[in-house]
This record gives sequence, C-alpha cells and structure tokens, in this order.
Amino acid sequence: MSKQTWKPGNMLYPLPAVMVSCGRKDEKPNIITIAWAGTVCSDPAMVSISVRPERYSHDIIEQTGEFVINLVTDSLTRACDWCGVKSGRDFDKFKEMHLTPYKSEITDTPAIEESPVNIYCKVKKIERLGSHDMFIAEVIGVTVDEEYMDEKGRFDLTATGIIAYSHGEYYTLGKKLGKFGYSVKKKK
Repeated sequence: MSKQTWKPGNMLYPLPAVMVSCGRKDEKPNIITIAWAGTVCSDPAMVSISVRPERYSHDIIEQTGEFVINLVTDSLTRACDWCGVKSGRDFDKFKEMHLTPYKSEITDTPAIEESPVNIYCKVKKIERLGSHDMFIAEVIGVTVDEEYMDEKGRFDLTATGIIAYSHGEYYTLGKKLGKFGYSVKKKK
C-alpha cells in the first residue's frame, strides 16, 4: 500500500448536517447550516458549533447566548443546503423555505418544527480559533417529533431519515453494521 502526504486539512468526514436556528427579540429568526457540530460532553450534556465571525448568525448567537440545533432529514436537505448558501441579512429563511418556527418553553429561540429533533443550547464559552469561532454550549432541553416514537416509548432516530455531509455532498445513512458493544458481546 502506498500513501500520499497532503498539507494539513479537515478530513474528518462524514459529519452531521444541521440547521441551527437563532434569533434576537423582535427580529425575524434566522437559520444557518452547520457541518461543524458535535458532542463535547455527556454530563452535563454539551455540544459545540463552529461559525465564521462574518456570518450573520454569529453575532446573533454571541449576543443572545443561545441557539437550537435542528437535525436534518432527507426531506429537509434542500432547505438545509439553501440556508447554507443564502444569508439571513438578505432573506427570511423560514419564509423562503416554508419552514415553521416552533416556539417551546425552553428558550426564546425558535426551533424548526419540521425537524424531528431540536436541541436547545445555552452558550457557555466562545473559543476564537482562527477562521471559525467555536460556541461551546450546554444542552438545556430537547424536543422530538412524536411520530418517531415506537411502541415501547423509545425515539427511533433511524426512522427519521437523518442525513450526513461529506466533502460537499449530502447522504442519507446506510445500512446498520452493528450496535455499540457488539464486538465483545457473548454469543448465545
């Protein structure tokens, strides 16, 4: 096997493609598409998103200290892409993409009603890293679409059709290969 050496770059793919909603009081809410989002801690539940400082949503999130991560399904992929290439300075993204702001009791920031999972976040720290600032936030609540609850009362995330992003392209998730711990599970 031979390998090539490349300059340093981000090759950690696939990533979740999410739509992050944010908004200031008495202004139209906005949506920014983010692929640089992830879990950073489980107790307390914490996530991070990375946003370029020049993006319209950056100042909104910095000023309000909150945002909502909305998971994207195959039916929301076009809206996800559109919200990633258009600016909230110029467009009302909820209106243009026929999305519904969902007002919960958790935060002042609306979620996207059409998303099956909405993760409400309160910013705890901002790391200025270079091209992007990382917002590290505590998860203060989650809403899920009841349509995806199974007969045992569990949420079936795989039934939602969530997507991933890899090298500029969107994908639905493929077949299940195993379950956490399957490699060491005792055979019956």
